[in-house]
Amino acid sequence: MTKEHYDDPLQQLLACGQSFWLDNLTRQMMTSGELAHWIRRRGLRGITANPTTFRDALQSQDYDPHIKSLASETRSTQSIFEALLIADVQQACDLLQDTYHDTDGLDGYVSLEVSPHLAYDGEATMAEARRYVERVNRPNLYIKIPATEAGILAVEQLLYEGIPVNITLLFSIQSYQGVIEAYISALERRLTDHRSLEKVASVASFFVSRIDVLVDRLLLRRIPADDPMRRSAAAQLQGQAAVANAKLAYRTFQQAFSSERWARLAAAGARVQRPLWASTGTKNAAYRDVMYVEALVGRDTVNTMPEPTLRAFADHGLVVADAVEADVEQAERVMQQLEKTGINFNCVTWQLEHEGVQTFVDAYDSALHALDKKHRRVMPAGSASPG
Repeated sequence: MTKEHYDDPLQQLLACGQSFWLDNLTRQMMTSGELAHWIRRRGLRGITANPTTFRDALQSQDYDPHIKSLASETRSTQSIFEALLIADVQQACDLLQDTYHDTDGLDGYVSLEVSPHLAYDGEATMAEARRYVERVNRPNLYIKIPATEAGILAVEQLLYEGIPVNITLLFSIQSYQGVIEAYISALERRLTDHRSLEKVASVASFFVSRIDVLVDRLLLRRIPADDPMRRSAAAQLQGQAAVANAKLAYRTFQQAFSSERWARLAAAGARVQRPLWASTGTKNAAYRDVMYVEALVGRDTVNTMPEPTLRAFADHGLVVADAVEADVEQAERVMQQLEKTGINFNCVTWQLEHEGVQTFVDAYDSALHALDKKHRRVMPAGSASPG
């Protein structure tokens, strides 16, 4: 590593065995050359997209010429939406193609989420995943599926078929154990059927900052009025839950992928399903803006950052190797203390999972609504309603 790279926090992450991805995908970043710069000059290794970021991107005028062209073909709004999204994903996949090959398929992926309306329908999720794989037609595509009960069942089958999957909206250790089981079971089925394990790829996206947002709100109600110095247990726990939960998740990862059961699959060429830290932008201005990156540096992991967090970490991030493995006993104490204050963490994660699905549904519907308004403005005269 050159001195320039040694001083770069992003390069230090890579040296510690953690890949960094961008949690945003816009056409403007691609057409301006900015995304290519992050990939070629800074070492960016992947991109995650979701309905919220795509909705925001559609508000710009970057897509207007393409929308007008597609509208001239008398397409529906839904068809135009998919065409725009798939075109972006294909272009991003192409930009990351060298990364995909240089890392032998470990990195270089772009994640495309199935419709959040299908979160509780496993069969429809699988059908849309297969359709997206066919339409995008790139080897470095991850299909993004939420870790609902139906989603996890769909994930196992899709992984068995060899479709790369990013399991998203993970909050609880219990759900994460189900995701790991789905991955290992899919590989075992492939091994039984004499199918290769070497190119089966998956990440498990564990959401971080959203946990602190909700838990801090619950703790705030439990801080005594006569605690101006914030010395109470509830006050001391604020900003602790998300990192503690992620550290316990990483311990679960290490245990699962060091077992005898896993060793048999690894010997046949299987790769671990890496934890991916998502929702790592700091939402509380009182906290350090890169706290969810610095605390979760670890081998065989990914951190997908919103653009402001990526820029902040590149500027002043501090890297400590294997930080995610430090103070795990303290992480256990944090979870125990939350229970003592009356916060049921199982209820927290259940709420966050369902709110997460609804947030994506709302963003997806909002994006379609905004696109429909643009579509109607550019429709050829005499055309039928876009619908």
